[in-house]
Amino acid sequence: MPEQLAVTAEPLGTAGIDRRPRRALFLAGLIITVVFVNSCLFGLLAVLLRPGMDFWHGLLAVLYVGPVLAIQLLFFSRPAVRLDTKLAKGMLVVQACLAYLPTLHFEAALSSLTTLAAGSALLLFRPRTGWTVFTVFMAGTTWILWTYDDTWLGAVFDSISAFFYALVVYLLTWLARLVTELHQARTELARRAVAEQRLAFARDLHDLLGLSLSAIALKGELVHRLLRKSLDQAREELAEITGIAQRTLSDVRSVARGYRELSLDKESRTAVSLLSASNVAVRVDLEQVELPVKLRTLLAKVLREGVTNVLRYTGVEHCEITVRESEGRVALEIVHDGTAHEDVPEETAESLRAVTEEVSGHGGTLSAGPDAAGRWRLRAELPVPEQAEPTETALAQEPGHWSRIEARNVHWTLTVIFILFGLSALTRAFMLTGHDFWVALTADTWYIAFTVGYLTALITLQLSYFARPNVRLRSRQSYALLFVQACLIFLPLIPLGSTWVSLPSLFAGTALLVLPPLAGWTAFTATAVGVVLVRIEYGTDFIGGFYSFASILNTGLMVFGLIWLIRLVTELGETRKRLAEVAVAEERLRFARDLHDLLGMSLSAIALKSELTSRIMDIDTNRASDELLEILGLTRQALTDVRSVASGYRELSLDQESRSAQAVLVAADVQVRLEIEHEDLPATVRTVLAVVLREGVTNVLRHSKVERCEIAVRRIGDGVSLDIVNDGVENGRPKTEKPVRVEAAGSGITNMSDRVAGLGGELTAGVEADGRFRLRAVVPV
Repeated sequence: MPEQLAVTAEPLGTAGIDRRPRRALFLAGLIITVVFVNSCLFGLLAVLLRPGMDFWHGLLAVLYVGPVLAIQLLFFSRPAVRLDTKLAKGMLVVQACLAYLPTLHFEAALSSLTTLAAGSALLLFRPRTGWTVFTVFMAGTTWILWTYDDTWLGAVFDSISAFFYALVVYLLTWLARLVTELHQARTELARRAVAEQRLAFARDLHDLLGLSLSAIALKGELVHRLLRKSLDQAREELAEITGIAQRTLSDVRSVARGYRELSLDKESRTAVSLLSASNVAVRVDLEQVELPVKLRTLLAKVLREGVTNVLRYTGVEHCEITVRESEGRVALEIVHDGTAHEDVPEETAESLRAVTEEVSGHGGTLSAGPDAAGRWRLRAELPVPEQAEPTETALAQEPGHWSRIEARNVHWTLTVIFILFGLSALTRAFMLTGHDFWVALTADTWYIAFTVGYLTALITLQLSYFARPNVRLRSRQSYALLFVQACLIFLPLIPLGSTWVSLPSLFAGTALLVLPPLAGWTAFTATAVGVVLVRIEYGTDFIGGFYSFASILNTGLMVFGLIWLIRLVTELGETRKRLAEVAVAEERLRFARDLHDLLGMSLSAIALKSELTSRIMDIDTNRASDELLEILGLTRQALTDVRSVASGYRELSLDQESRSAQAVLVAADVQVRLEIEHEDLPATVRTVLAVVLREGVTNVLRHSKVERCEIAVRRIGDGVSLDIVNDGVENGRPKTEKPVRVEAAGSGITNMSDRVAGLGGELTAGVEADGRFRLRAVVPV
């Protein structure tokens, strides 16, 4: 059995599906349902528990509440429903009528229904129109409350609560819809980013290959005319064609390598692993810097070369790796305390020179040498360009991006909601004094000042820390501030007693965010039950205790839902950005792979045929002319391939590629046996096998000792196999029976394995027992 190496690769784009949006929608829907049902239930219970309430009036109240709540939950709160339609506006009119009609029968008892209509108005209309309609609706609600409330303090309390609930309706529903929109927009964002990246590819291809291939075509036609006039001039022109083809092939390979993005984080982890294995204490400090892909890749290369250089020193005990950004420039430093070997390998100096040239090409500087403390320091500094990458450009242009879609409005709306929450508690405190407002200010000054103080501290803590989407909530600081919040809420109970007014739902909702799920719900439940027990202790009846429990449940879930959804929207925005970057990185890899696969063989064949033509033109002018015509054909095909790489995947013909491969190998004096046996194959399978065939033949052409080559395509079971067998050496190595390593196989093996693995197949490469090298691809059909 031949010894072979199986080359496999994970297909690109197979990252785990982000299930957060689906879970978020379920939980958001649950929170919205509980909060909206609860708020409507307060008013309905107030009506049903009225003395002398009969069955028919109770049924009428239910018939008012049911449709309004159903419209809100089944229409406006469903993310899939479009709100920019006439139907939506008609539903708002129906909801508003049903919300305000109960005033005729039940006065202000069912005024909470109007808050649903007001919040929905902000969802349906553009901001200016929406806030105008919202103001009109809330003015009507305020008039109802001031008309029917017994005291003006009670009217103030109910009015503040109405504004509070209306804004919560808007923000909860809008954030839940936004989670869906952000999730659905990921594909479009990636498509835009990839489209911009393809434009960059087209520019690079035109600059790199357009002129060179055009020059080869022109010189080929010139040589064809000179064959009959001056062989010496023709030979000189052929030498130039060979040189241009070789230089262009080198450029293609360098560009292909350049488009393979390296990860700075991954390289740093690799560096830590290598240095730690060499008993070197490593300290890595990488500042999170937003850099273009090319700069990240270049810094990763510098890091790789720098760490390789560190390993060549003796006596290294400590090494520091830092990345910093300052004043529009990013700097990478690698500092260690070792001493160099006396005979530093030439490859070290050569690799540093190559990296230095690349850094200089990007407008940066690279220096290496001992510093003032006697330590060896390598420092690379690069300017950070102001031009955005395709991903950032696509994000900025997208109408629904989080940075553009009312992010500022959400922030101040949330601020207003929490301020209204605090004002409602303060109004409740005035009501508990039993005095008129102005009397309470003078008679109960200490009580009012103390209440204002801790309520202000609670709202400030909530807005400045817990409500910020970029705060890390599972941290010691968050646990400490949650304890501070609990103290601000419950400690005033000791001096205030029965007049205690606070915001325990702030702690209940925040605990769900900060603590692990079991601990969070335990704290939530304990807070609600504790407040009810306190109320009962100070004389509240069962109905009052139930209202207290339902109120904490409602407002606690509001606090949790609002902050959690805002954080989730922010995280999804960042996730979309990372997904778009992955899409761009995959497109860059596809481009590098196609550039190498499609143009590598053409340019190699052009160079080979140019040399062949130069050797035979004195012997056989007619054959030289035929070879020149093939060179011109290859050049035109290469120009076509350039356009195809820039525009997208090109469907290749397996039969055409096999004939082309046979012609090229015969021209290189290689005996070829071709066996193509396959039925109709899917386009993707044909293209992948054609690319593997092209790359495999390109590798054969690099082997100077190849005399025979066999190419076979056969159907095997449910798949198809491609075998390329030659009797040469692999990458200039003598024939051996040892397996060929992937590193030795070069980037072509990796390119082919990526393509084959993407179709669920496998690619193997290795030296058989008889010394022949076999490249085999098996792809399921």
